[in-house]
Amino acid sequence: MTRLEHFAVQQIIAIAYQLDGSLRYQRVKSFFYDLLENDNYPYKRWFDLFMIFIILTSVFILVIEVKEPVPLWLDHYDLYFVTSIFITEYLLRMWVYSDIHKMLIQKHEEAQYLDHPLRLRALVGMAFTDKWAYISSPSAIIDLIAILPSYRQIRILRILVLFRAFKMLRYARSLSSFLFILKSKKFELITLLTLTAFFVFIAGIMLYVFEGDGDNPDIHNLFEAFYWALVTISTVGYGDISPVTPEGRVVSMLIILTGVGLIAFMTSIIVSSFSERLVELREGRVMQEVGKKSNVVVLCGFGTMGRKIAQGLQHEGVELIILDNSEDNAHEAHVMGYRSICTDATQAATFQQMRVAERVSHVLCLTPDDEQNAFIAINVKSLAPKVPVTVRCSDREVAAKLRFAGIDHVVIPEEITAMMGVVHAGEPVAFEALRSIVTQKTHSRIDEIKVQTGDALNNRNLGELSALTSRLIILGIVRPNTAGSKDFLFNPDNQVRLQAGDDLVILGHETAVSHFKHKVSV
Repeated sequence: MTRLEHFAVQQIIAIAYQLDGSLRYQRVKSFFYDLLENDNYPYKRWFDLFMIFIILTSVFILVIEVKEPVPLWLDHYDLYFVTSIFITEYLLRMWVYSDIHKMLIQKHEEAQYLDHPLRLRALVGMAFTDKWAYISSPSAIIDLIAILPSYRQIRILRILVLFRAFKMLRYARSLSSFLFILKSKKFELITLLTLTAFFVFIAGIMLYVFEGDGDNPDIHNLFEAFYWALVTISTVGYGDISPVTPEGRVVSMLIILTGVGLIAFMTSIIVSSFSERLVELREGRVMQEVGKKSNVVVLCGFGTMGRKIAQGLQHEGVELIILDNSEDNAHEAHVMGYRSICTDATQAATFQQMRVAERVSHVLCLTPDDEQNAFIAINVKSLAPKVPVTVRCSDREVAAKLRFAGIDHVVIPEEITAMMGVVHAGEPVAFEALRSIVTQKTHSRIDEIKVQTGDALNNRNLGELSALTSRLIILGIVRPNTAGSKDFLFNPDNQVRLQAGDDLVILGHETAVSHFKHKVSV
């Protein structure tokens, strides 16, 4: 190795280490990667719409040029602005495709460990091979061809602007999904295409043999016979070529029946693939919608309890998403109008994708399996410790362990049912009155209002709110104590002062409750 080559290798490795340790470089590259490739990135949608607009305007300019010259400013827009955008996008995609500096560092460390000299040719070849994998990919080839029409010296290159339309496959997700469906059924479609080509070949030759000797004035060569066979098997039937001999008409009848069967086969392939993919597309759209919202309540388990709670939350106008690993339950939730996803909520990837720490306000674990509820709750707490989690549990020992693990609320339905049974047996009238309020049969409801720092309720005593609460009953205040738990102050005095962190529990007609909540939120 020459001294100059050794110096060049050392400089390249030094730059690689510098890039690997630069947080600014990593942030910039991560930003462009998310913008170009990450469908969950909130700004990617706007970037996609911008690129679709650029593509459509460039194609529109080509259409105008067919009949009349375009204005100079429009020509400059297409030649300079659109071209610059496409070139920049192409280079950015090549940049974020892989981390060359990490490969160089790995190669350098391997060479040091094996005590082998590191050749400049090996480094350049490795970088070129990696980037060539991107350059030679179909999507990159389309991006490159889409740039060429901007060089107007060769007029025929303008027709290549139509390749810009193919770029929309990157940005229009419905088109991308359709291509994915075709790719997933590649074997079936290739089989269908092979059968079609075989039947076209056989039928074309048979028609040419029967009518190509002058009996049919429309068939002069083998190509026209193949053309007739393809048009007939596709059931299009232009009518420009028609068999005139009995043998040719028999071939025509056979190929028409074959075409109907092949079309039915192709239709079944596409429909079945769409049916399989449709649920994934819907759930992907639901996940994207959740990523754009805040204060989302996640309900895990759409059983009997989950349905009742979902109805109540929907009535309250809460943003709700339902997770269930049963396809039947998830589909039923979707039919009932809820956002639902069929997934395993015990997997961390599910909550990471919906950005649980930023978008979710509460998680309800309501599956009938205590172990599964525990896994979900611990999973959420490991990702977002501040997000409140409520767990349904049947076993007291498991409930105690969940409370010890820091789960916010553990509910044992059997205990609540037993307590309600006692109340119903001892005070049936009071029980019916309470049930009417809870189920809102009397248009009265119990509600709670969180006191926040700086809002209209903070640092005010209840007496100051008498004008607003004249049609309401203040049941009490739930207040955090120094031990980390909460105390319930039942029927508090008018001199009690509200403070940040309190939950004010009120009872009244739903109109009065809504009016009060509106007033204190202003």
